[in-house]
Amino acid sequence: MFFAQYYLDCLSQASYMIADESTGKAVVVDPRRDISEYLSDAQAHGFTVEAVINTHFHADFIAGHLEMAARTGAWIGYGQRAETEYPIRKLADGERISLGDVTLQIMETPGHTPESISVLVYEHAVDEVPYGVLTGDALFIGDVGRPDLLASVGVTAEELGRMLHHSVQHKLMGLPDEVRVFPAHGAGSACGKNLSTEKQSTIGAQRATNYACRPMSEDEFAAIVTAGQSAAPGYFAYDATLNRQERDLFDPAAAPRPLSVEEFRTERAAGAVVVDARNPQEFGTGHVRGAINIPADGRFAEQAGTVLTPDSRILVIAPQNREGEITTRLARIGFDHVAGYLRSPDDALAAMPDEVAPASRLTADQLRTALAGDQPPVVLDVRNCSERTGGSIDGSLHIALGELPHRLDEIPAGRPLVLHCAGGHRSSIAASLLRHHGFEDVSDVLGGYGAWALLTEPAAT
Repeated sequence: MFFAQYYLDCLSQASYMIADESTGKAVVVDPRRDISEYLSDAQAHGFTVEAVINTHFHADFIAGHLEMAARTGAWIGYGQRAETEYPIRKLADGERISLGDVTLQIMETPGHTPESISVLVYEHAVDEVPYGVLTGDALFIGDVGRPDLLASVGVTAEELGRMLHHSVQHKLMGLPDEVRVFPAHGAGSACGKNLSTEKQSTIGAQRATNYACRPMSEDEFAAIVTAGQSAAPGYFAYDATLNRQERDLFDPAAAPRPLSVEEFRTERAAGAVVVDARNPQEFGTGHVRGAINIPADGRFAEQAGTVLTPDSRILVIAPQNREGEITTRLARIGFDHVAGYLRSPDDALAAMPDEVAPASRLTADQLRTALAGDQPPVVLDVRNCSERTGGSIDGSLHIALGELPHRLDEIPAGRPLVLHCAGGHRSSIAASLLRHHGFEDVSDVLGGYGAWALLTEPAAT
């Protein structure tokens, strides 16, 4: 048996290829939209990709099922409850798929979404105990999939929570302890709240350590699983819908277009949004007015999907020679309208000095001084709810970054604003978003709440 996990840190997303080396038949599970890595591995090993299976309608990225089918002729598989605009093979609970001796078996595990399935992997068709189980978003390492996302039209979070209780507590926990667990996401994903950094586990380890796998009633399970969930990024509903539909295929050869300064200005004047993917320090030194800072070295795609809209026409300012990477990462969430990029950001910004401004960034000590003044600023905390349990700045307004685009009217106008997150990354995004929407006196805190806590907490004795 050939078994490979492909992990994408930016989206905390895992996909898989399973093949029988004697027959060369392979299946890819939960592929991302840029499929070259799977195709290269299949070619290197002499495999034929027979099928591509999605464990559910993903909300956090555009799956690569259409690209895989177009390139390989593979059939596309989903759970029985899935309805799509493109042809699929509906996979029944207990159905077995033979690749030779290597065999896959479908297990319906609804709850994160109604059509969710897990895939049992048998190294040998006669094995009584599976080698592992691909759990999709039903079971994570340290957590379970949240039942409250907008991926399930016509089904309530309560109904999904009860489905998930049965899927996790009875079906998945009914497997032997030694079965390996391979989830579709890891730490950082908004599809859960307590995901581990580990990429695999076992049923026995999850039974012993995962809070949602200990025996409990449906009501207790629903309450504990939904408590403390952060707001879902704004693009999730869009991606969940797009994954059901026919759509344009991703073309890796379609490189983004370099723009002259004049072309850039024309696009910007016509309404294109400038996305500056440099780090917050470079952005703070000088950026195009109204640009939104979404640093490339982070959860770029998810954060772009949080503060932009899918129909946004985008102008990219990227770290040198990373514009192709930025365009691909946007395409992974279905944001395909990239008008072009500035080839040499430093030279381009120097060529339009009247349109460039620095970003105000305060130290924690400067914030403390400002708060003690006659006209203290409004402090806006853009961390998630769970992060505030460890402390907050007295009197701060709290709007998590994921909610900020829809709650701008709650922010006091005409007063200085100082934003902070945990360390200074998200606050730079949020502050640039407010400036983009016309807020003028906006700063963020260098080092975030971590720096504030070090400054204000009593020294250890």
